[in-house]
Amino acid sequence: MTALTQTMLPALIVLASLTSARAQPTTQAAGAVTRGLSSDQSGPSRSGEAGSDFILGDGDQITLRVVDMQELSDKLVRIDPDGGIDLPLVGRMHAAGLTVEQFKRELAAKLSKYISAPQISVNLTDSQSRSVSVIGEVNSPGVHQLPGPRTLIDVVSLAGGIKTDAGYRIILTRQTRSGPLPLPGAAKDATGGFNTATVSLDDLLSGKAPALNILVLPNDVISVPKGDIVYIVGEVRRAGGFPLASHETISILQALSLAEGFGPNAATKNAKILRPVPGNDGKPREIPVDIKQIFAGKAPDVPLYANDILFIPNSVAQSGARRAAESVLQIAMGAAIYAR
Repeated sequence: MTALTQTMLPALIVLASLTSARAQPTTQAAGAVTRGLSSDQSGPSRSGEAGSDFILGDGDQITLRVVDMQELSDKLVRIDPDGGIDLPLVGRMHAAGLTVEQFKRELAAKLSKYISAPQISVNLTDSQSRSVSVIGEVNSPGVHQLPGPRTLIDVVSLAGGIKTDAGYRIILTRQTRSGPLPLPGAAKDATGGFNTATVSLDDLLSGKAPALNILVLPNDVISVPKGDIVYIVGEVRRAGGFPLASHETISILQALSLAEGFGPNAATKNAKILRPVPGNDGKPREIPVDIKQIFAGKAPDVPLYANDILFIPNSVAQSGARRAAESVLQIAMGAAIYAR
């Protein structure tokens, strides 16, 4: 190992440890509102005037009152499993997933042909439970009840927060009948019954993209996949698999800091990245890497992706090292497949 390498390694270890530290989820999201039945109530009760932010859902029973319209005076209706209701004069209209204010506006538009500027009130007479499913790498996975309007960060906090081995993304799935999923890249599944979108965990928790912190609706499913792994083997002080955590990649210098640096006989000029190639009979693609040049600042750092193996050969026994690395690759890939 060169004098430069010995000088830089402690600093690199500290730097990479800091950069790999992950942000912890906060328990309160910016812009979160309190769902209630009126301006001074924080949650639904058996009966009362529903606040404008209250999100209607399947099974809710409401009483409608429209001034000067006998057909809709104290009309009691329950939202059916399809999210709709049937009303005199109006017919079938969708209600689940709408806030009370949105529902009032849509109903007013439909009634405008019968009465000018209809005055509408909505009373909630029975609210069914509001549940969302949070699965994967959270501390308390399972079905959680929504006590009011909750954002994505709020619901992750309700589930105990993110585990340290969580991946870099959150997958949100919503029933199509509950309305659109207001996230970039949202798409329907093959059945057309669900919308799915992926959110960057770093962007969400760091506040880089506040628009990602959307309101979660009843029956939504939030999935936090496990993080991918890179492997560092050969002439390093601590060989093994290291999680990418909330990142899609990790640099070679960061990976070496996790492996606590080189061993005494490392052939840093002859390192290799062994990258799995789907459909290649298990044979990896070999990418030569001159880590000595990277340490000297004469070559750019190189990113490692999920399931990559960084192999540092022994300068004394390079011939057998390659065979050992390929054996490690087979074992690592088998372990990764088994874990999934």
